[in-house]
Amino acid sequence: MEISRGRESVEPALADEVAAALGRLFGVFRSLSPPDGLSLTAAATLSTLERSGPCRLTWLAAREGVSQPAMTQLIARLQDAGLVDRAADPADGRVAQIGLTDDGRATLARRRAVRAGRLAELLAGLTPGERDALAAALPAMDALANAHRAIGAWS
Repeated sequence: MEISRGRESVEPALADEVAAALGRLFGVFRSLSPPDGLSLTAAATLSTLERSGPCRLTWLAAREGVSQPAMTQLIARLQDAGLVDRAADPADGRVAQIGLTDDGRATLARRRAVRAGRLAELLAGLTPGERDALAAALPAMDALANAHRAIGAWS
């Protein structure tokens, strides 16, 4: 059975192979991150705030796929660490906007630098052809990430 959503039909075998490869890559990605006390959810939340700018906690919880109480606890920990702050929403003063602090931006930059350095070591072990294939796949990976954003998260 082919799966169709929008443009073309896709063989389930391709979806299975991509899912398996992404799972393996996610494990590699986790191992590249420095042991700085930030969970992957915390780091992803900081990255989302960096990309989106200040936002409501409810939107952030939905975006990261966690419950509002869990996000409230996470934001409290990140605020205690000085990585995020809360400010009144200009449109509705009863609501708080969560924003990234300068320390939060610096933490993300440090994490990315460590990860990039570790990844460079792994890439150095690949053949030039394998590195070229990865470079050629970058636009498709971006398109896949953008397609996920376009359809939203699943429940």
